[in-house]
Amino acid sequence: MEVQVSVQGARTPTHRSLRFDGPLLVVGGGRVERDLLLALAPRCAGLVGADIGGEVLLDAGLAPDAVIGDMDSVADPGRFPAQTEVIALAEQDTTDFEKCLYSTQAPITLAIGMTGGRLDHTLAALHAVARHAHRRRIVLIDEHDLALGVSGSMALAVGTGARVSIYPLGRTEFAGSKGLLYPLDGLVMEQGKAIGTSNAAVADTIEITVAPGPQGPWLLILDRGLIDAIL
Repeated sequence: MEVQVSVQGARTPTHRSLRFDGPLLVVGGGRVERDLLLALAPRCAGLVGADIGGEVLLDAGLAPDAVIGDMDSVADPGRFPAQTEVIALAEQDTTDFEKCLYSTQAPITLAIGMTGGRLDHTLAALHAVARHAHRRRIVLIDEHDLALGVSGSMALAVGTGARVSIYPLGRTEFAGSKGLLYPLDGLVMEQGKAIGTSNAAVADTIEITVAPGPQGPWLLILDRGLIDAIL
């Protein structure tokens, strides 16, 4: 793990930003399956707790590399081992998950404990993905699904028959697709207008292409058993 000084956006403080050379796992305080956490942790280069998510890691026998948030839910920051960096950020313009996102860099970020439980927490996690999908790969994972934030076009080997859902986080015009039961050619998706849930792969590899010009981010939602395809 490399630590460097980074200046964040105008409404966030200047502080140390953590860089990870492999997958980063961010753990929140929502619903977390212990078996899923223990399966993902060895595959990641870094473990970060979003506020009370640091305690979730400790309770699973895992030492976080960092705990980041406003620390309003951490009962005892002194409980964390000496090697854990505790980054307390008082600003209230962002959630603890988003604080983790703007305080770290990684080639891909897996996030658990961000969905399920309280609906407002789930919506806040989607908001964070929408804001950051243009600059990093973020995957929300729960007991059923994974949701990859996408900015632009993509191709992925998911296997014939896989359930594939497309959900817009802004306004996205799709130029076309290959390997989907219901093609996306010429479709414009936007919340409250049109979405693309419950599609299916009819080929091993799917290709989704957005139209030229600025397009909003979108979610590719798959069965969580396809995490290897993402990694």
